[in-house]
Amino acid sequence: MSPTRRTILTAFLAAPALSVLGDVPGLAQGEQLSLPRTPACDDEHELTTAQTEGPYFKPDAPLRHDLVSHSPVAESIIIAGFVLDTACRPVPGALVQVWHADSTGAYDNAGYRFRGFHYADERGRWWFSTIVPAAYPGRTRHYHFKVQRPGDRILTTQLYFPDEALNRRDRLFDERLLLRLQKAADGRFGRYDFIV
Repeated sequence: MSPTRRTILTAFLAAPALSVLGDVPGLAQGEQLSLPRTPACDDEHELTTAQTEGPYFKPDAPLRHDLVSHSPVAESIIIAGFVLDTACRPVPGALVQVWHADSTGAYDNAGYRFRGFHYADERGRWWFSTIVPAAYPGRTRHYHFKVQRPGDRILTTQLYFPDEALNRRDRLFDERLLLRLQKAADGRFGRYDFIV
């Protein structure tokens, strides 16, 4: 039986500090969920690629992890990862903000559905429980993010889904910004480690 998103998140959060960049630990009798580390942290420790914030950013998003309650019928996903420096050390207290389209490809510009932020914990971990957004004309599925080390510049970027047919036609798509996805019994789990 496949593990749930919550089980994968619990394993991710319970991983010892020395394994933050490795696989998610076994969940049941040696079962492993492999969520490979972000390539930038394997290779040259380059900063995460910046991208445009687009026209739908709104300041003053609420502090929250749970965005999925706004659309209980859409496909659920937990997106998570670490905020790391160029030496791949965790950055505690980094601000991580997300916003994205709903399951029809629309953004909530009047309120704050599918918008939120929180701070990376003492080991640099961040996570949001949300939905898989729909593509919309001219764009493939994606999430928008702002990530900021305490007292430092803001990284604005976007994260993408692998194996999407529209990726090739989206002029902003960048394969360096692909989520690492794991199927769960109740949705998906995606991982990306920001290097700031």
